[in-house]
Amino acid sequence: MTADEPPLIVHIFPTFAVGGAQVRFAAIANHFGREFRHIIVSLDGNLACRERLNPDLDAEFPTIPAQKNAMLSNVRRYRSLLKQWRPDTLVTCNWGAIEFALANLLPVTRHLHVTDGFGPEERNTQLPRRVLIRRLALSFSPSVFPSRNLVRIARDIWKLPPSRIRYVPNGIDLARFATDGSRRGAPEPVIGTIAALREEKNLSRLIRAFATLPTGRLVIVGDGPERPALTLLAATLGIANRVTFAGHRQDTPDFYASFDIFALSSDTEQMPLSVIEAMAAGLPVVSTDVGDVKTMVSDANARFVTPMDAFGAALRDLTTNPELRATLGTGNLAKAQRDFDQATMFATYGALWRGEAPPP
Repeated sequence: MTADEPPLIVHIFPTFAVGGAQVRFAAIANHFGREFRHIIVSLDGNLACRERLNPDLDAEFPTIPAQKNAMLSNVRRYRSLLKQWRPDTLVTCNWGAIEFALANLLPVTRHLHVTDGFGPEERNTQLPRRVLIRRLALSFSPSVFPSRNLVRIARDIWKLPPSRIRYVPNGIDLARFATDGSRRGAPEPVIGTIAALREEKNLSRLIRAFATLPTGRLVIVGDGPERPALTLLAATLGIANRVTFAGHRQDTPDFYASFDIFALSSDTEQMPLSVIEAMAAGLPVVSTDVGDVKTMVSDANARFVTPMDAFGAALRDLTTNPELRATLGTGNLAKAQRDFDQATMFATYGALWRGEAPPP
């Protein structure tokens, strides 16, 4: 970097498909504009979230495929790339980018790691080999975690030094999801979710629970490999005429504005942006008890964040009680406004990208 050039940040994503980590990055990058230069690597080649980036950003998207089961050769190749790029900061995201973290173990540049969660293989327990590799790769770099549950795992299981752990809650543009509620309250309540249609989201749980309801409509916004199986399940259960698969959409605030209940049926999450967006839209939330969801929602809503086998009962209870839905939605909106505004998130990530101490 020359004296008059903005800092160059290299971001390594296992995938740059549309997901929580990618959408958060896009919001941060768009906020800072040309204050930073970016190299964005999607190791699986998927760049779908590029649509969320402002076109005037200074960003490059080199194709750097990862070779499966070739950690040592990948590490050597990635270290050579880091020496070639000479970034001011390397930002790696989740386990899928850990080989880039290992490539910088003898530092070429500053390193920041961000962990948003785990794949299905680590849903219930941490894999010992991965724990050891994370401990090796991350003990000397700051690591950002958006959930208290992840902070606990990093401290107690990965044994990362507490001085290296940063808790940075996700934030959103609250005003973007604000609604006057005029599109709600139809005779048939609208239950909605916005999610990638992947196995760990377990949308079959939501469809089966919805099938037990005598009334209502279900709207599923998002796309992914599970869509054919989910469409078949809705047909098999005889509810295809009551379920809408809206596909991948960017106009998600319009969908939140039309929902009466937001449902999250995942097997694993940490701090899902979709829950914050639903809260900002003044919605009650029915969710499996995963990650930080129970502490994210209002105290009154917490009882609808349930064990997985109680999800259907919680959905039924809230579907039949419009007054309670309105009360919970108001409480969630107030909590979102207090805890999840994006300004603090922007300031913290900007400082970390620059190698500065984050604001208190």
